[in-house]
Amino acid sequence: MEPINRLLENNKLWAQKTKERDPNFFENLAEQQTPEFLWIGCSDSRVPADILTGTRPGQIFVQRNIANLVVHTDVNLLSVLEYAVNYLKVDHIIVCGHYNCGGVKAAMSQQNFGIINKWVRNIKDVIRIHWDELNAIQDEQERFNRLVELNVREQVFNLAKTSIIQSAWKNRQGPQLHGWVYGINDGMVKPILDMTHEDEIDPIYAFNL
Repeated sequence: MEPINRLLENNKLWAQKTKERDPNFFENLAEQQTPEFLWIGCSDSRVPADILTGTRPGQIFVQRNIANLVVHTDVNLLSVLEYAVNYLKVDHIIVCGHYNCGGVKAAMSQQNFGIINKWVRNIKDVIRIHWDELNAIQDEQERFNRLVELNVREQVFNLAKTSIIQSAWKNRQGPQLHGWVYGINDGMVKPILDMTHEDEIDPIYAFNL
């Protein structure tokens, strides 16, 4: 069977089994989506948001890109963020990175990756900000792991810098922000950082809302 046809066959089997378990599942799902979570994750195929969190269709709104970045010029991400926060009213936003991330690894090198250079340059900024800490780590794998964690922290901070989040924090004291790192080797999530409307951000990034 051709790979693409195998996916279509898998879809038929999944839909059939789902209806057998819950005959009204798709009818109820089609009415509306009311997810509690927005997931900003890496595009890596080994990090599926629904499987590793045990969530079902309709429970988690997803945006993915290389190395789970929150970039202030990324209209795609900002559109997802605004829709999730202002229309879906999600209560939690999770930025989830993962150990052994290829995007983070690329940022640690001087190799030319073509157009990818422009994207991972954002991670090089994380390296610059945390240079002293990272440079003090002698073991390369440990340094790599720590950069993955620091990158998640910075992306959560980047969320807090947006007017979308600051406005929501002012108007409804939510959503909560969470930074996680997923371990591909053991399947476990490591919480890195939590932020709420009670946390202060650098005044230079604060908007008068």
